[in-house]
Amino acid sequence: MACAFLIVSSQITTRIKVAADGQTEIWFYHLEHAPLERVLPELLEKTLAKGWRAQVRVGSQERLDALNTHLWTYRPESFLPHGTVTEGRAPDQPISLTLEEANINQANALFLVDSAPPGDVSRYERCITIFDGKDDEALRAARDFWKQASEQGRDVTYWRQADHGKWEKKT
Repeated sequence: MACAFLIVSSQITTRIKVAADGQTEIWFYHLEHAPLERVLPELLEKTLAKGWRAQVRVGSQERLDALNTHLWTYRPESFLPHGTVTEGRAPDQPISLTLEEANINQANALFLVDSAPPGDVSRYERCITIFDGKDDEALRAARDFWKQASEQGRDVTYWRQADHGKWEKKT
């Protein structure tokens, strides 16, 4: 069960959901057999199926531009509705792509890719860090975030991609 809070400012009204215990779940997805471009759309589809909104925070403008195009075309029979701040549609979209920390579309789930800094994840029910295990910088950033989250007493979960492509929860 989640609690909802309504925050009203002179600029925007925002509905923020937090986990019932006040803790944001933090999940780590370790890419080993499939690239981000295949994994991210699948995870975003599952997020939308839950009735949640998602924010994807990226590490560079180049990645943002590439994902912006990819999410419209990743599968011939499907697309993922999304927007960016520069397009002016991100607050209204179920998925927003951004370089910034603000929760601009009132997302329940935050996806971090390309070693994007987590910032304050308490505005989300779940934070999903997706990292490439073959990228030393991404691996180091994921380990640092795991350590920080664990020291804060957050609920952290590690998902590893098995040889057959399925995700396995590890302890």
